[in-house]
Amino acid sequence: MNKKPDIRPFDDIRDLISKMPPADEESANAARARDVDLTKPAGSLGRLEEIAIWISAWQGQHPPRIEKPMVAVFAGNHGVAAKGVSAFPAEVTHQMVANFKAGGAAINQLCKAVGASLKVFELALDIPTGDITEQDALSEADCAATLAYGMEAVAQESDILAIGEMGIANTTIAAALAHGLFGGTAEDWVGRGTGVDDDGLARKRDAVATAVARMKAAHGDNPDPLTVLGAVGGREFAAMAGAILAARFSKVPVVVDGYVASAAAAVLFALEPSAIDHCLFAHRSAEQAHIKLLEKMGREPLFDLGLRLGEASGAALAIGIAKAAVEVHNGMSTFSEAGVANKE
Repeated sequence: MNKKPDIRPFDDIRDLISKMPPADEESANAARARDVDLTKPAGSLGRLEEIAIWISAWQGQHPPRIEKPMVAVFAGNHGVAAKGVSAFPAEVTHQMVANFKAGGAAINQLCKAVGASLKVFELALDIPTGDITEQDALSEADCAATLAYGMEAVAQESDILAIGEMGIANTTIAAALAHGLFGGTAEDWVGRGTGVDDDGLARKRDAVATAVARMKAAHGDNPDPLTVLGAVGGREFAAMAGAILAARFSKVPVVVDGYVASAAAAVLFALEPSAIDHCLFAHRSAEQAHIKLLEKMGREPLFDLGLRLGEASGAALAIGIAKAAVEVHNGMSTFSEAGVANKE
């Protein structure tokens, strides 16, 4: 009798990535054709023109629509927080989730400002992931299950999705993921996060270097990106990656927040660079390693306001820009409609 091949927890994720639908070029071409005929010089609205076309392509429709924007914030806790890598204690994750639910955080006000709904997902906050300096953050089975949870969490209908996070010590995790995926040194990827002092910064660098060295000793020098996610990642990272992947199949464009959310997207990019083509990167974080990470992925963020809050704050602002792009694209008159002479 032939032995059946072993099925590993990550196999379904890899299979989904191999089947991702492409952009809808027919819708994109329709958007391009309308853009050319709008009452403005070609290219005069810069990236607003590109965004409208991009939304059409990934929604698979023209005209593009943003009527049901959603912001998803995923919250997780990390064992490595006990190593003193953050300026705040781990219980702040719980407290901030309560603040989100009470409507008192920055992200609540930003969602109101751009007309987006907010969903907050708690990911076993009372059970921190393993301390990545000593053990894998998550088993392969737990990591795959959290990816699946992220996919299911955003299954409700929306027409654009912004992702962000909350989790004390998660810039340490973002740095470990970036270091594990793209190499370099721990110093290349570690910043002050929530504002650690010099001693805290040194502890953070040591933690990232130790974690990646431990991962390589356990999993080899070039582990698969999903293995990196389980080894030095966290639940909110896996859930964000799952949400990004699910959105692709649902024809929902994604707006990615800062360093932490970008590190989650980077896992998918490392598996297949086109896996994040339906993602718009909202802003360049004040966390300097974010610039390096965006460069590794070949992505240009929309703006730089010196943000480093997390909780999808930059992504929510970017929804406002995307809505403006769609309104301009759909609402402007064409040259013939306005009776304006076009160039010869």
